[in-house]
Amino acid sequence: MARSTWIASAAVVAAIIVVIGVAVASGMVLLGGQGERREPPVTDAARGSGSTAQKGAMDAWRADFARMHPGLRVTYDANGSGAGIRDFVEGRSAFAGSDVPMTPEEQVRADRRCGGRAVHLPMVVGPIAVAYNLPSVPDLRLSPGTLTGIFSGRITRWDDPRIVADNRGGRLPDTKIHTFRRSDDSGTTYNFLSYLRAAGRWPQPPSRRWHGPGRGVMSSSDMTRAVKHTRDSIGYVEYGFASSARLTVARIRNAAGQFVALSPQSASKALKGAKSAGRADDLVVRIDYTTMVSGAYPLVLTTYEIICARDTDPLVLTFLGYTASDAGQSYLSLYGYAPLPDDLLAKVRGRLGSTT
Repeated sequence: MARSTWIASAAVVAAIIVVIGVAVASGMVLLGGQGERREPPVTDAARGSGSTAQKGAMDAWRADFARMHPGLRVTYDANGSGAGIRDFVEGRSAFAGSDVPMTPEEQVRADRRCGGRAVHLPMVVGPIAVAYNLPSVPDLRLSPGTLTGIFSGRITRWDDPRIVADNRGGRLPDTKIHTFRRSDDSGTTYNFLSYLRAAGRWPQPPSRRWHGPGRGVMSSSDMTRAVKHTRDSIGYVEYGFASSARLTVARIRNAAGQFVALSPQSASKALKGAKSAGRADDLVVRIDYTTMVSGAYPLVLTTYEIICARDTDPLVLTFLGYTASDAGQSYLSLYGYAPLPDDLLAKVRGRLGSTT
């Protein structure tokens, strides 16, 4: 009898322990479920692609936009200006990012895709850094003519008299220059060659594709890695990439005769001489690479967002309205960019307001 009572009591205790365990486990599951952060469902999405130069700005814009507008998603593939224009023309994206205006042929195809006009909206100023790997020379200075000599293959050694003349009082190594250039369809290349053409007597018309001297790399990221890991090398890349990788950047001589260090502030000064070069309903900018503005860093590019002038995706308009806002432009310098000048920014906002 006592034994039976003991067995029954043990069974009751065991059952109670099981019930308590299940309750505790259930509570933990409930608590865990309450602690999980669920992303809001995506109610609308839009895709853009193109310029690698604006990738840092675009990543920051998209993240902040998503925080402000849960459920709206904007994606961006940094696949190069040429690829971005092709995506837009062929209807694979809602907008394109490009560091260079479309060619007349691309404009015709983009207009056909839009069923009207496709327009360029300048959105960010992207300084181009001349990055180099020369540990014994922490403050390299280069004039436009010397840059042309290096990237055309006429200057092949670091102690060339023309580089020495730009760096009086400095010691330059007796080593071969390893030059890197972009080999893909690149708006950065187009702007770099446009600068050399205007300021350094580059012999050929600028192009988005370059098959000249030096070793070709396929993207801004590849350019950054190539210069960083190759001693005695030099290349050109957007300032955001150079800054993030902590590459050493040369001072460039402007038309006023000053060797200017690259910064968002010195890059913004270069656009003071910029003029409109597009149609009345377009905002293509012509940069004055030979500006005499004191303290201006002359090697800059403007990145455009290309959209349809009419019947643009409302999400794209909302997103670009944010990128052109005071908030969107305010933190660009943190990522190696310069904000648009006020007068140009006002035109962009006006154009977005008239796009329905």
